[in-house]
Amino acid sequence: MKRFTVCCFSSRIQKSRNQNPDKKLRETMEISRKDNEENNNNKATSIIGSDQTNVIVNHDFSLGMHSWHPNCCEAYVVTAESNVSHSVLDPSKCGSYVVVTNRKETWQGLEQDITSRVETSCLYKVSATVAVSGTVQGLVDVMATLKLENQESPTDYQFIAKTCVFKEKWVRLEGMFSLPNLPEKVVFYLEGPSPGIDLLIQSVTIHRESEPELEREENVTAEDENIVVNPNFEDGLNNWSGRSCKIVLHDSMADGKIVPEYGKVFASATERTQNWNGIQQDITGKVQRKRVYEATAVVRIYGNNVTNATIQATLWVQNPNQRDQYIGISGVQATDKEWIQFKGKFLLNGSASRVVIYLEGPPPGTDILVNSLTVKHAEQTPPSPPPLIENPAFGVNILTNSQLSDDTTNGWFPLGNCTLSVAQGSPRILPPMARDSLGAHEPLSGRYILATNRTQTWMGPAQVITDKLKLFLTYQVSVWVKVGSGINSPQNVNVALGIDSQWVNGGQVEINDDRWHEIGGSFRIEKIPSKALVYVQGPSSGIDLMVAGLQIFPVDRFTRIKHLKRRCDKIRKRDVILKFSGVDSSKLSGAMVRVRQIRNSFPVGTCISRSNIDNEDFVDFFLKNFNWAVFANELKWYWTEPEQGKLNYQDADDMLNLCSSNNIETRGHCIFWEVQATVQQWIQNMNQTDLNNVVQNRLTDLLNRYKGKFKHYDVNNEMLHGSFYQDKLGKDIRVNMFKTAHQLDPSATLFVNDYHVEDGCDPKSCPEKYMELILDLQEKGGPVGGIGIQGHIDSPVGPIVCSALDKLGILGLPIWFTEMDVSSVNEHIRADDLEVMMWEAFGHPAVEGIMLWGFWELFMSRDNSHLVNAEGDVNEAGKRLLAVKKNWLSHANGHVDQDGAFPFRGYNGNYAVEVITTSSQKVLKTFVVETGDLAQVINVDLQGNWFSTVACPLVAGLQPCLGLGV
Repeated sequence: MKRFTVCCFSSRIQKSRNQNPDKKLRETMEISRKDNEENNNNKATSIIGSDQTNVIVNHDFSLGMHSWHPNCCEAYVVTAESNVSHSVLDPSKCGSYVVVTNRKETWQGLEQDITSRVETSCLYKVSATVAVSGTVQGLVDVMATLKLENQESPTDYQFIAKTCVFKEKWVRLEGMFSLPNLPEKVVFYLEGPSPGIDLLIQSVTIHRESEPELEREENVTAEDENIVVNPNFEDGLNNWSGRSCKIVLHDSMADGKIVPEYGKVFASATERTQNWNGIQQDITGKVQRKRVYEATAVVRIYGNNVTNATIQATLWVQNPNQRDQYIGISGVQATDKEWIQFKGKFLLNGSASRVVIYLEGPPPGTDILVNSLTVKHAEQTPPSPPPLIENPAFGVNILTNSQLSDDTTNGWFPLGNCTLSVAQGSPRILPPMARDSLGAHEPLSGRYILATNRTQTWMGPAQVITDKLKLFLTYQVSVWVKVGSGINSPQNVNVALGIDSQWVNGGQVEINDDRWHEIGGSFRIEKIPSKALVYVQGPSSGIDLMVAGLQIFPVDRFTRIKHLKRRCDKIRKRDVILKFSGVDSSKLSGAMVRVRQIRNSFPVGTCISRSNIDNEDFVDFFLKNFNWAVFANELKWYWTEPEQGKLNYQDADDMLNLCSSNNIETRGHCIFWEVQATVQQWIQNMNQTDLNNVVQNRLTDLLNRYKGKFKHYDVNNEMLHGSFYQDKLGKDIRVNMFKTAHQLDPSATLFVNDYHVEDGCDPKSCPEKYMELILDLQEKGGPVGGIGIQGHIDSPVGPIVCSALDKLGILGLPIWFTEMDVSSVNEHIRADDLEVMMWEAFGHPAVEGIMLWGFWELFMSRDNSHLVNAEGDVNEAGKRLLAVKKNWLSHANGHVDQDGAFPFRGYNGNYAVEVITTSSQKVLKTFVVETGDLAQVINVDLQGNWFSTVACPLVAGLQPCLGLGV
């Protein structure tokens, strides 16, 4: 083994974001090897090897270090014959590789002069297989860069690509570059890991993807280019293949009844025996990571007596570490009657060694017909402007004759052939949730609509409101309802809206007695309807329905936020007294004090996925803006054990490693999921004894493996909406899950978790039902430690959300929003919704944390709910998140009093204080405001550290210094 070294200077000047050194220092380092490089370049042609198209000489280091140079560090080649006992990766298994070691700066790495082998106006693709070793914590950046040198101008550096690497795992680094002008010298190099970390390189290739373009139509851009070859089958079936099935080319089918929508031919995927069989094309090397693409297909189905079925466009991605990933792009309900077009977007977070797009979905035996399939770079959607809402008339009821003031039902009509009449005896006060929104209000009339002779559940009073609704206004729904006598089972009553052909839920309640019940709900419309109708429905046929004081009014949500801000000052802030010492009292009294909060300790987290953490832009936003994380799927049983006995904890391990190495706390979601559709088929097929055994194994395996690592666990997800395990194993299984989980990991807080708890639209999961579930578990000895409200909500209204929190808060358990997201096509309205939910949570004393269900476009469970666009631009909703979090930081200015103290009131978290004494001396210190009701007295010793930021590493972006106590 031969070790190569180039002398290195002890001090360097960093340049820009890539931390590249000053030109003169770089030039000095090059002098000692200039002649050697020229000789290497002269011999390049004869040594390139079998791959004549590769720009890189000696790409796999089979010729040792020939043509490669370590940049101010050392490098050596590890081969199967080199007998290097301390090599971190076995070369007999992975092949030869280079170790770049003794690195003192991030920019130090391995480089090669490629001047004579590149041309202008060509597109080149770079692909390198890299790893890191040494003292590595979490993800490490490795970058590919070009150094462009000209004698008469400063050296320039062109970034090519960056990837995130875990310790001792090979990862593919890929990127593209082109040179509009050819400098005197072009040097390719790999750099990036922190000093002290060894950079490992297995191979490097640079291939030309396109020839210089002499002529090109002006109206054609890179965004217009379709990366699918032969998209319309004009060249037959070339470049296409069947995914475990047969593909056939047609000009017509079914005796001429099926002909192409476009062009002259179409293809079919036939003889399909599995849902995933279909037609596919390999697009490896044609899609770039972190770039959004849009796929468009024209399809239909044929055969097997199937008239409609879902066709799905899917991307199969194989990562350099051989891990497979399937990305669902989009789907459509196709028929056998006509062609239908559908579109969908996708993005690759990490590097890919292979990418295949295919169509799948219909039942076996049904053919998939394809007229065309294209994939192009997606056009960026321009940000939506804030909606202009004139005269919103907040708090004004849009319905006619809600009070039935003339003892008639004028303005109302019966939906169906039921009978409407007016009766007396309903509540005269507003329902509580409406009262919280409207404040002081005139009493109700005491009259109600009585709907009789109902022969269908949907029959009841109705009113047309088409011309009364305004786009993007949030409307609150409020009404008292009651059902007639003779009920034998609980009855659902619902305020519904018919918006054209769409049913919109305005709130629901379940009734099992003869009392009046409140319905509180909300809705919003985001496109102009041709017809809008409100109606009350629900009880079984033959049961009378009573409706009193129905109101629909627009809500002033920002007046509510002002109220919440005042409330947060009371419940989230604490009195703090800084007591200064260590300085002569004559210099201290009257000294100027500036207090700045650096970080609020209130938990604000997000959902992440394994594929997300391959995207360094995603990771950067995540680490900067959140202090908690939950895994989208990677801890769920169907992910960790899709087939019995085949365990996959690697994805969860990778994500947990990222979080723990960056001081991010994590929630374990989830141990079990009670909804049958989410349970693996192999589990559903088990008898009671075997099922009980695998449930116990699941608990033991998961909680022993991660003992002490997850702060929370959602034990059995969505028990209000499913009962698979309870139905199979009996009622005691739920409490036994909690008991066993607590025994295995006593440090974890065990949560219940469910959805539609806070929005008034689902009787199954109303707060009262949730409380019954929790109390039942506790009475049987279940150690329920927290209440999870998922928070997937539309058009949130503060008093409705707060009402649910108030009811659940009676139990005295911490409440977390565990999966919060909001959705609107307009980013500004989405931002408003998010701000409402953030302040409602922060402003309620029972809420102890907020988890968003993601933030990155294309990786959200709901459309139009993202905060950051797929290519990394923060949208209006994301900016609002950051603004709200900034609002949750306390600052104070003033002077030290005669007792050497400075009082202020602030949120819990980390602070920095700057004191400027009367003699103009400056001291900077950090401290922590902890949770508590009484005033916190913090003794601050100002001795030493004059003008220093060392005592305040938070200001420098480092970990907080928490040495100051009470």
